[in-house]
Amino acid sequence: MQDINIKITDRDGVTHDIVAPTDMAMNLMEVVRSYELAPEGTIGVCGGMAMCASCQCYVKSNHQLPEMSDDEDAMLAEAFDVEDNSRLGCQIQMTPELNGLEVELAPES
Repeated sequence: MQDINIKITDRDGVTHDIVAPTDMAMNLMEVVRSYELAPEGTIGVCGGMAMCASCQCYVKSNHQLPEMSDDEDAMLAEAFDVEDNSRLGCQIQMTPELNGLEVELAPES
């Protein structure tokens, strides 16, 4: 069992230091929901299926993330407020390699 430390900046601009487990198969969207960093019903609307972009975030640290899937790429192509560092939180699994990850939640669209 190994927990990692990550920083999540919410949609109000407040940065939260979070401890996330790596042994529960959680993704970033689920971590945001479990810490209630976004109002209920505004993040993870599709349940983590890469079909809504409500969990879009901007990756601020230089971590090597898994390759973007075709589904994630297609969803971000249709999303609002997309930046070069945009990813879907539901597609980022919490792993020991992501210790120190820093992300900012994209504005609600």
